[in-house]
Amino acid sequence: MKTLLITGGAGFVGHTVIEHFLRTTDWNVVSLDRLDYSGNLNRLSEVIGDNRDFRRRLRVVWHDLKAEINPTVASHIGKADYIFHVAAASHVDRSIEDPLSFAMDNVVGTVNLLNFARNYQSDNLKLLVYFSTDEVFGPAPPGVHYRENDRYDCGNPYSASKAGAEEFALAFENTYQIPVIVTHTMNVFGVRQHPEKYIPKVIRHVLDGESIPIHADETRTIPGSRHYISTADVALALEFLVANHTLREKYNVVGKEEIDNLQLALKIADCVGKPLHYELVDFHSSRPGHDLRYALSGDKMKRLGWEPKGIERRLDETVQWYLQHRQKWLYG
Repeated sequence: MKTLLITGGAGFVGHTVIEHFLRTTDWNVVSLDRLDYSGNLNRLSEVIGDNRDFRRRLRVVWHDLKAEINPTVASHIGKADYIFHVAAASHVDRSIEDPLSFAMDNVVGTVNLLNFARNYQSDNLKLLVYFSTDEVFGPAPPGVHYRENDRYDCGNPYSASKAGAEEFALAFENTYQIPVIVTHTMNVFGVRQHPEKYIPKVIRHVLDGESIPIHADETRTIPGSRHYISTADVALALEFLVANHTLREKYNVVGKEEIDNLQLALKIADCVGKPLHYELVDFHSSRPGHDLRYALSGDKMKRLGWEPKGIERRLDETVQWYLQHRQKWLYG
């Protein structure tokens, strides 16, 4: 039986990946997490529920990756066939306030995980996936969709720390033959996301009849846009890449279509069944260090045979889930 080690397993993306692999495989799963502001064991508790098989196959190990994984922690983790490095400090505003902490979390933390793979997993590990971000490429001009190996142009400390960690992962593949691939993922949405993130925030504002600010250009007429992708599709993409990858390659995991944040908010309001009240705001003035548009090409994954579901279906699934769990996950 294979074992998957996932860092940040109690986080928003990580817990969905855990749920997917518990449901679709017979693998054991180890969640390595420091349980900070973004980690929430309630997510894993809800995933497990009363399922005794899930409870038997999932283990949680507490560790902060800013410290090396010592022999004691390594023994608790055990041998892993696959490692998904999802854990990261990912809040752009906080990275602007405290860039050093992001270098520690994302660069030093990644190197400590890579050293763990080199020192304890070299005879067993089949694949390590480093989970990077679209933001390493910087803002995308209209009509541009960055491919996996285009140049980087980090616009804030968060994206710079992710790019640095990404290069360390590839360097370990080249120097120590750690089996590494990299994914670039765009804005992810889904169930059990922190209520201050954009989609649950819009749902809450629509329910309460409150106006929500939507970031736009300096003229306040063109909203920012993204290729949103659901956590469920991210999990499917990771499962696909386990079986369909080339080592040292990079893969963009992105939503099927681009949508601006006003269009998205209107779709959310339609799913909720209430009107949207909003104000377009100059994002440069309100959020320095952020970019109006990010865009990646998903052609490489499509050529390999994988595409995500359309946003209409995934968004409706997500909104309906929040409406059913609003007290805990929107207002709790």
